[in-house]
Amino acid sequence: MAITRKTLEDLRSNPPRLNAVERARLDTMTQEEIERNALEDLDNPPASEEELARAVAARAVRRARQRTGLSQTKFAERFQINLARLKDWEQGRFMPDTVALAYLKVIETDPEAVARAIDAA
Repeated sequence: MAITRKTLEDLRSNPPRLNAVERARLDTMTQEEIERNALEDLDNPPASEEELARAVAARAVRRARQRTGLSQTKFAERFQINLARLKDWEQGRFMPDTVALAYLKVIETDPEAVARAIDAA
């Protein structure tokens, strides 16, 4: 069977549907059974608290950058952030420390003020 790649937009516009048998099986399960089956699925383990925290941070980093309208390269240059580190943060490979998160929040709130402060230094 061929592998097909789906984008998030593809899934939003055409979400996967359960067939009648799958729907009937799911309808007979309790919430506890659903959760137990999910936890026992070795092919799709639940995310750890650390993985969830990195995903939330990654979204915050991406949102801050996207609000400026800059590419990763331009954002990193403009705000003096190591490009490889920025990519790691955005992809959830590493968790930004609290100082970096605060800096990104300030950039998101007022990027022009941060740029002026950097230029004045």
